[in-house]
Amino acid sequence: MNKLLLYCIIAALSAFPAAVRGETVSAIAAIVNDDVITTLDVQKEADQIAREVEKKNAGEVPDKATIRKTALDRLIDKKLVEQKIKELDIKVPEEELRQSIEDVKKQNNLTQEALVAALAGQGLSFEQYKNQLREQLERLRLMSQEVRSKIQVGEREVREYYEANKARYGQEEFFHARHIFFKVDKNAPETEKAKVMATATRVLQEARSGKDFAELARQYSDDPAAKQDGGDLGTFKKGDMIAEIEAAVGAMKPGDVSDLVKTAAGLHIIKLEERGLGKPRPLDEVKGEIEDLLYKKKSEERFNQWVDELRKGAAIEIKR
Repeated sequence: MNKLLLYCIIAALSAFPAAVRGETVSAIAAIVNDDVITTLDVQKEADQIAREVEKKNAGEVPDKATIRKTALDRLIDKKLVEQKIKELDIKVPEEELRQSIEDVKKQNNLTQEALVAALAGQGLSFEQYKNQLREQLERLRLMSQEVRSKIQVGEREVREYYEANKARYGQEEFFHARHIFFKVDKNAPETEKAKVMATATRVLQEARSGKDFAELARQYSDDPAAKQDGGDLGTFKKGDMIAEIEAAVGAMKPGDVSDLVKTAAGLHIIKLEERGLGKPRPLDEVKGEIEDLLYKKKSEERFNQWVDELRKGAAIEIKR
């Protein structure tokens, strides 16, 4: 018996008791070649898309008709891809699937129990997740076979992208600063802490009045190296310094002297000597990164075109 006809008979029989009870009945929303997409499938997909839209647009209520059309289009494309995977007999070995799950656990530092708990929080069982992962791996194999193997990224494309996006490749901001450090023992009596605070406040006033900052560092800083380098912190980039000092420096202009900056070790007065942009990383160093980015972009574009071609050659009937 024809698969579609059999499905229709089963759907009609199973729907009868539900109709009598007044429950929602899952009907046929579309037929893609010989495969059926139900209205229940569409509703589930639409609900997922609506959640994505609301999250992205800060609670904005999405248009239901647009969401439903997007959901149906997604399901049609998915069905066409599934049919092609079946036609080409693309299969993911169980060992590859197991290893992919192990990689996910390792990357996220999860035990099997923690992964199952995390999936449950998203409303998924481990078997459902495993099936979804298998589908993703099959899709990647299909893309590699039908799309990616036919894509090339040329030297000229890489160079043009690099020239147009130099700011993305290493023109990181750098800072050159000095500091005066006052050590504060967290277990010290409050009177001792108050004394250090009073000294730091007085030195801050002197620094802001125009006194030589390096000399003040040599005279007052508890950093042993300050006697030699005048509190010079050298040149550094974001991420190189402790968070409190980095936050203070980030808001300063060359020549500025900070307020007292408190860290776990004590109090600091920072003077920013210089800030600017470093040189971009050379093309040879970022070439592979750019090639991967362009390759991925081309793959996605070509895959979408390929799915559109599948649509043109498919028998697709929209029912409701």
